[in-house]
Amino acid sequence: MGGVTVRDVDAQKFISAYSAFLKRQGKLPIPGWVDTVKTSASNELPPQDADWFYVRAAACARHIYMRKTVGVGRLRKVHGSTKNRGSRPAHHVDASGSVDRKALQALEKIGVLETDEDKGGRRITQSGQRDLDRIAKTTVDEEEESDEE
Repeated sequence: MGGVTVRDVDAQKFISAYSAFLKRQGKLPIPGWVDTVKTSASNELPPQDADWFYVRAAACARHIYMRKTVGVGRLRKVHGSTKNRGSRPAHHVDASGSVDRKALQALEKIGVLETDEDKGGRRITQSGQRDLDRIAKTTVDEEEESDEE
């Protein structure tokens, strides 16, 4: 099966595979505050998963792959959630811009993303697209192997 892209793979499976790849690779620069920071004003606690920054970076890379150019503001809205306001009605709250910005900057450093001077925001590079498609292909292959057994 040739020509497998990220669009052909289930989002959760791809994000977990790509985050594992980023962690294995060891090149993604991780900020020092990842163990204490909340990812949104709507959250009460920081993430319990120790590797959450890799997952967020993988989710950002997939989101930008699916669309042409994406900025930090759009990612804040995508990763945001509803805030529990007690007896008052719940409202949507955007995620932390710093977390998404640092994830995009980390992906830029390893060459997956680049800034788009024309439209603003970030877009995927050719080498980044090649990496993501390769991981999508391995994800599909692993899925087919597990189906055969």
